[in-house]
Amino acid sequence: MSLLNALARMEALRSGRAVPLATVRHVRLAEHPTVLIPLRLAGEAAAPLAVMAGTRREEPRLFVVPQPRNRDLRFAFFTELAGVVLRAVAGAQVSAETLEIKRGERKGETYQRFLDAPQLLVPNRNGIEFLRLTGRSTRFRQTEGEWPVPEEVPLLGRWLTWFADRSDYPGSSVLCAMTDLLALHWATGQSPMEDGNLASQLAWIEPPQGRTGLEASLEAEDPLLHPPAGPATDPSFDNEVLAPLIAAYDLAEDDGPAREFAAERVAKALSTQLEPTWELMWRGVELLRSLPEAPSVPQRFEGDRQSFTTFEESMAEGAPQARRDGAVAAARRLASLEGAASRYAVQRALDDPLVLAERRLAGEAFRGEVVWTDPENVNEKGLRRPLVQIATDDRLRVEPGKIVHNAARTQKAEVLEVSKGEILLRIENGMGNSRKPNPGSVPEPGDRMCFTTFTDEFRPSANLPDPEETPWTHGGPPEAYEPPNETTAEEMSHESA
Repeated sequence: MSLLNALARMEALRSGRAVPLATVRHVRLAEHPTVLIPLRLAGEAAAPLAVMAGTRREEPRLFVVPQPRNRDLRFAFFTELAGVVLRAVAGAQVSAETLEIKRGERKGETYQRFLDAPQLLVPNRNGIEFLRLTGRSTRFRQTEGEWPVPEEVPLLGRWLTWFADRSDYPGSSVLCAMTDLLALHWATGQSPMEDGNLASQLAWIEPPQGRTGLEASLEAEDPLLHPPAGPATDPSFDNEVLAPLIAAYDLAEDDGPAREFAAERVAKALSTQLEPTWELMWRGVELLRSLPEAPSVPQRFEGDRQSFTTFEESMAEGAPQARRDGAVAAARRLASLEGAASRYAVQRALDDPLVLAERRLAGEAFRGEVVWTDPENVNEKGLRRPLVQIATDDRLRVEPGKIVHNAARTQKAEVLEVSKGEILLRIENGMGNSRKPNPGSVPEPGDRMCFTTFTDEFRPSANLPDPEETPWTHGGPPEAYEPPNETTAEEMSHESA
């Protein structure tokens, strides 16, 4: 936790209300995001109980497994869930754009990229992990043979695996936990662990009239008023309500009215656990929509769209989805994750003055007023290189020779001198024409400017060998893919989970 974040939490505790950590929204929100609230059987990591899903607040859909240990009921549930997820996937594939490759050996060639990508919202990080596990346990199921499942089930598994993998990328918008999104934009007066409770977190952000966030959050922790947001249910509910209902379902006659009635009772009981969280999720969406979207969000969403397009193409071509990454694939993924994390941190700071303030406190950026300039200064080649002196109250942790970047535009400057409260810079670019600069490109006395030691520039990825050239020290080339045979498909699926 950063110093400013800690101070914001202290202020929230003092004032009784959550404190904003951002002035803009650092995530994309689809016009109609797909909200998923999963529940699973206690003690069974991959045994689903129910999911409430939908794209509109007033139209929730409930899918229930009245006996989670029944294999046929589980896969019927996965088939229904597939209808929701695959509908979101199909809705994002309506239109595409044609782009031209601008770098590398294929420069000049064109390719297609979808104009949209699906978005799933779950209550918390545990919901993401449940979908990840669901994907792993369903994507290798066979549609023929001894244990066949509907065709939608392995398709659902592959897409859920993609959603979960993509959610690891900082700034991705395809699968998000609501508690994470709210914590990114508001600091509550409780610990980060307590922020994992969606009801408690929202109680701090929007406490009822006449109540403090602390009072409202204590009330929100009551499981009778605000059941857990899943995927695990409340133990008292399991023992006192759910277990007897499932037992009654087991005792009812197969395919008879009594069993239908028992299944309806299970569904009704589970809906009472999911409906409060359903309302909380849409309250969270409304809160996030109240913030304007950050300028860099569309750029990050391009990465989601490209990943979505690439994965859809691999699905259409029948390419196998690896059970585990090879050495080269793992290295590429790690480098990609690190690059995404770095870009995300920089873009958030450049988009948001509240986020940038944390960098200024750390000495990674400074803001001040231009007190003197020499716009006619030239270098040894006769090119215009204006000098700018800035007075600032920020902590200066830069030395002469350091390159800093204008936070407001693509422009870099070299640090020439640093003294207490003042810094002398030489503008190196971003003027359009060094002999006749564009209007406004050369700072003038009285201008307020911010410079950073970081920038959002393109950085080429590291060169890695082809998978076929993986050295023996890293396991050698990966083995050729062989489809699992039907007699072992069920065991392999359990192993993948």
